[in-house]
Amino acid sequence: MTKPQDIDATLLQDISTIEGSLAQRVYLAIKQAILNLDFPPGAILRKAPICDRLGVSRAPVSEAIARLAAEGLVDVVPQSGTRVSYFSMIEIREGAFLREALELAAVAKVARDLTDEQRKKLSRNMRLQELLIEDEDVPGFYQADEEFHALLMEFTGISKLPDVAQTVSLQVNRARMLLLPTPGRIAETISEHRVILDAIHAQNVPNAQEAMRLHLGQLMPRIEVLQQEKPELFNLSSQRTREAG
Repeated sequence: MTKPQDIDATLLQDISTIEGSLAQRVYLAIKQAILNLDFPPGAILRKAPICDRLGVSRAPVSEAIARLAAEGLVDVVPQSGTRVSYFSMIEIREGAFLREALELAAVAKVARDLTDEQRKKLSRNMRLQELLIEDEDVPGFYQADEEFHALLMEFTGISKLPDVAQTVSLQVNRARMLLLPTPGRIAETISEHRVILDAIHAQNVPNAQEAMRLHLGQLMPRIEVLQQEKPELFNLSSQRTREAG
């Protein structure tokens, strides 16, 4: 078995560019590195390099790691250290199920109650996606993709929904980062987004929901293929334990 590697702390974002308290900025910098896969599954998190890179004491780093552990993004093993959590198919399936339920409800409400301002914001986001594809900016497209879905949650007018959606989608979104570089997938994604947006603009609720269902339905089959191709990224032992139970 390959020995786990230490994270490369130089990949952490400069926290001076992040808003919030010191603890919040440290937490967000480490979290983003995990979600971007700069800190890959299984990598060892050591506090000293993180402190040196971010110019902080151990206290905010320890607080950040505790929060990330509560979210399931890192595993703290007593007397063994901390590592980035492996992907769990069980957690990914649960997240995908919950995400679909929220997204279908959200797109129906937005299509039904669409305002002119919301129409403009969604159209601007779609143009941004197209520009980022032209520039071959995969990370930028990922962010615009996330914003497209976040806007739908925001436009429902339900204040807690964006945070709930982000929480249930956390493990799903981390796995998605491995899928976007797949040849042709970005072009397919934006085509699916266009169909969703066209249905929203037409305020056709059934079509908007069906387009969203087809869009989200592409995810799990691709992640299952990824699990077969890169089993070292997945926590197969815990999955077998839970399935056996």
